[in-house]
Parts: sequence; C-alpha cells; structure tokens
Amino acid sequence: MQLPVSHYRQKINQRLAEYNFGESPSELYDPIRYILSLGGKRLRPLLVLLAYQLFRDDEPSDEVLVPALAVEVFHNFTLMHDDIMDQAPLRRGKPTVHTKWNPNVAILSGDVMLVRAYEMLLQVPSQSLATVMQAFNQCAAEVCEGQQWDMNYESVERVSEAEYLAMIRQKTAVLLGFSLRLGAILAGASEKDQQQLNEFGEKIGVGFQLMDDWLDVYADQSKFGKQVGGDIISNKKTFLLIKALEQARGDEATTLADWLGQEIFKNEHKVKAVKDVYHKLNISEQTQAKMNGYFSQGFKALDTLSVSEERKSALRQFTEQLMKRER
Repeated sequence: MQLPVSHYRQKINQRLAEYNFGESPSELYDPIRYILSLGGKRLRPLLVLLAYQLFRDDEPSDEVLVPALAVEVFHNFTLMHDDIMDQAPLRRGKPTVHTKWNPNVAILSGDVMLVRAYEMLLQVPSQSLATVMQAFNQCAAEVCEGQQWDMNYESVERVSEAEYLAMIRQKTAVLLGFSLRLGAILAGASEKDQQQLNEFGEKIGVGFQLMDDWLDVYADQSKFGKQVGGDIISNKKTFLLIKALEQARGDEATTLADWLGQEIFKNEHKVKAVKDVYHKLNISEQTQAKMNGYFSQGFKALDTLSVSEERKSALRQFTEQLMKRER
C-alpha cells in the first residue's frame, strides 16, 4: 500500500521534533531545534521514503525513517554553515542561527548536527551499513566541494557553463541523488535500480537549481517568497548571467559590464536594465530549455526502473508538482 506524501511529511516533522539531539549546554542544542523548527519542504527525507515505497509495501520502520531524518539533519547542518559564510541574516524568513546567537555557536551546533546525522545513519541494518556510509561520505564531500567552488567563483570574472553546472550538481543535486539511492538500498533494490534513482535525483536536482535561477528573475513577486531580482542585484553568477556574459556583444556587453561594476545604484533600475539584456539575448528561453533538458534526462532514468508505472506514480507526481512551482 502506497501512503500519501502528506503522511510521510507529518511523520518526518513529528520525529524530528521528538528526537533528542542533547540538552546541555542549551546554547549548543537550542540552535539545532531552532533551525529544524523553521520548516521547509522536507524534500530529501521524503525522497528517501518515496524511493523505499517504490520497492516495498510495508510502512517504513525506524531502520528507514531515522536514516531518512539523517539526510534532513545533514542538509540543515550545511545550511547553518552556509549562512555563516554568506553572512545571511535570514533563513526562511527568520533570523539565521549565527544572527540569533553568534557565529561560534552556529559552527559548533552545526558540527553536532553532522555528528547526529552519522548517529542516525547507524540505524541502517548491518548488511547495508557499509554501502550506505560509503555513499554518504562521498556525497557529503561533494557537497562541501560544491560549496567551495561556489565561493571560488565569487572572486573570478568569468565562470563557464560547464563549471557552473558541475558546481550546482555537487552543491545541490548529489544530496537528492543520495536520498533516493538510500531509500532504494534500504528497500533491497538492485544495484542498477539504485544507480538509476541516483541519476534521476542528480538530474532533477540540477534542473531545480536552474529553475531557482530562472525564478529569481522572472517569478511573480507576490508568490516567490523572496525578492525577485536578488541575484541580479548581488551580481550572483547564475546560469542566466553566465550565458549573458558569454553571448553579449556591443551595447549589451557594455550595459552588463557597466551594471556589474556599479556599487551605488537603485535596485529596480539595475534589475530592469539587466533583464532587458537577457530579453534581447533570449536568456529566459535558453535557461528553460537547459532546465527542461535536465528534467527530461531525469525522467528517462526513472523510466528504466524495474518496477511498474503504478509504483512510480507517487514519486513522479511529487517531482512534477515541484517542477510547477510558480512557473
């Protein structure tokens, strides 16, 4: 029997709220409970459970649910540390941990979250533990590599399309791939099915990041949840800016260079000017084509799984809903 996503999300939130991360000193553990209480889609643990559900009819036991929580705890650990690096004041509309407490507290609390994530993964049955830990270690290292590349690219003038796509695969997509592979491992799926689910997760993960890049420029402000044009204002090297810099000539190149070099400006003027360049170069269409290409590759990997289309329906529908957000 396949259970609805809402059932799994409720169970994930309940178990996260109940989990004993530690009590004293409170300055160490309160930030963990705080960042996990800020919500979020719980995308990664949901993918673990949806992947498990592809191959099994039983409701996931703690040997599946607790490792799924580990992925969410690890994800939030990376967010806590990323916020320090980015000097971000807000996370999901609330003060970040390093703002509410201080950076040293955020570093230590994040470290404990990583330790607890490993502790949660120890719930994996012994016959699968080595496989899971090896896959998780590779994934975790790649996430850190992706973050470092992202920071490196802030201080270089040009980043190629290939470099950017490789960076977002590591920083964002590999954890989605691991989440799906983890669910498949725990369900006893074949190595081929594990790899195809990992491929599905990585391809849609890159597609989702390209969607985020596109939405930052073209989303409806009333529905987006953050400032439209924020990436333009901060000169963030998104896929759109990279393609524009690659293709701009003449007046368009001059306009981009002028706005990228200005330190004092009105936000709305800069956003309009850069969007005008994007329009002339068909950057929106190119970004959507690249994004949809990754989604298509992902679904091709899902199509090859050795389970019926009926069993794939929940994961497919969940992914398609995410693809439709405010587009």
